[in-house]
Amino acid sequence: MFTNRIDDDTELHLLEERHSDELFAAIESSREHLERWLPWVSNVRNADDSRRYIIGALQQFADGNGMAIAIRYQGKLAGVINLHFVDRYSERTSIGYWLTEGFQGKGLITRACSLLIDHAFGPLELNRVEIRCASDNTRSRAIPERLGFKEEGTLRQTERVGDRLLDHVVYGMLADEWPNAVN
Repeated sequence: MFTNRIDDDTELHLLEERHSDELFAAIESSREHLERWLPWVSNVRNADDSRRYIIGALQQFADGNGMAIAIRYQGKLAGVINLHFVDRYSERTSIGYWLTEGFQGKGLITRACSLLIDHAFGPLELNRVEIRCASDNTRSRAIPERLGFKEEGTLRQTERVGDRLLDHVVYGMLADEWPNAVN
C-alpha cells in the first residue's frame, strides 16, 4: 500500500476497498458542509457508493491516470486529496481536496497538496498543476494561494452544486515555478 507519513500525527495513503465504511462515515459526518461545495456528495448515500468510488479510483491509479489519497490524522480519516487525471501529452494534472469539518485548520490540505505537487513535478514529470475552487470558498482558495499558485482567471457558473451554479477560480503552478522542484 502507498503510504507517506507527513508527521507523527498525519499520513497519506491510497484509498482501498476496506476503507469504504470509514470513507462513508467521514462524508456523512460533514455532509451538510461538503454538499455546499461538492456536487458528488449528494450521490454518496451508503458505504457501497463509497466502495464503487474507491474501485474506480484504484483502477485510475493502476492505469497511471490519477489517484485518490486518504488523509489520515491521529488514526482517523480526515479527508481525501486527488489527482483528478494525468495528461501525459500536455504534461498536466488537477488537484482536488476535501476535509471533514473537525479536521480543518490544521494545515493538513496544504501539506498534502505540497507532497502531491512534489510527486507531480518529480516522478510524474508533469509541467502544470491546476487547482480550481469555488470563488466564494475562501478556505479552499487559501490553499493554492498559500502554496504560491498564480490566480489565472474565473470560470463563470461552471459547476452545479445543489441548486446553485458556482463560479470557479483557476489557479496554476508550473514546474519551474515550484520552489521544491528538482531540476
